[in-house]
Amino acid sequence: MAEDYYKILGIEKNADASEIKKAYRKLAMKYHPDKTKGDKSLEEKFKKISEAYAVLSDPEKRSQYDTYGSAGFQQRFSQEDIFRNFDLGDILKEFGFSGSMGGASFGRGGRQGGFSGMGGNPFFQGGGQGGFSQRQRPPAKGKDIEYEIPLTLQEIMNGTKKTITISQDGSTKAIEVNIPKGLTEGKKIRLAGKGEMSPNNGPAGNLYIRSSLVPPDGYTVEGNDVLVSKQIPLTGALLGDTLEVTAPDGITLNLKVPAGTNHKAKMRIPGRGIPQMKGDGCGDLFVVINITMPKELTAKQQEIIRQLQKTGL
Repeated sequence: MAEDYYKILGIEKNADASEIKKAYRKLAMKYHPDKTKGDKSLEEKFKKISEAYAVLSDPEKRSQYDTYGSAGFQQRFSQEDIFRNFDLGDILKEFGFSGSMGGASFGRGGRQGGFSGMGGNPFFQGGGQGGFSQRQRPPAKGKDIEYEIPLTLQEIMNGTKKTITISQDGSTKAIEVNIPKGLTEGKKIRLAGKGEMSPNNGPAGNLYIRSSLVPPDGYTVEGNDVLVSKQIPLTGALLGDTLEVTAPDGITLNLKVPAGTNHKAKMRIPGRGIPQMKGDGCGDLFVVINITMPKELTAKQQEIIRQLQKTGL
């Protein structure tokens, strides 16, 4: 069971070495077997506070504990690892105790920093030289694999199935992958256990499928939004216009361009972009308005423009 060593000693996570030692000394004075007269529940309490102190008083072990958390640390470190290079007997003598408890002596056992039992009653019960119970470490997981798969805009819009070939355990395998809607550029899906095999019978790694967008014709993709450019003449920008726009899903829409629209203006059509991979809703379709300026004017056009110029336009 994972233990919160900071809570056991009653200290904050930013406590310094002197605060850790002070907290342990206070608890040791209360729960040392010399004080508890053979009470087994309090003896277990003393074991826990000693274990917490063994970890938090060692900068390297404390760093590992803070990095992996209680559960992760317990998976990686056995009792023997925790008490290695930790001489509880010397520490207790510093606090004024004799270093013994009810038939069990503290000190160096078969391994440095362990506990040696007397009369068949070691402080820490269990197998292993020096009275430690050896924790089995789980077998290492196989390596993860990442596979980049090219997808068209329509495949990302609608979802699709792809068959890919990977190398696993020295052999080549074909895997059918269900690509969900909305797997936009750079997003990943995980296939558990489809990565490399473990070298020592542990779980296989995972396979990650990462999306790579095939550049679509006529569209630009930004996240779940899609942009398309449309040309309108100068008169359309001045007087207003109506455009036919084909959305990425193939549906044709009529878009009204209001009078006075500026060059490069973006007009939003909500919900016509790429579906969200998780949850409801879609991105938007943006129509970028490009105003076409004539390179040459006929004589009649020039005359009309001059007339407009006189009106202050």
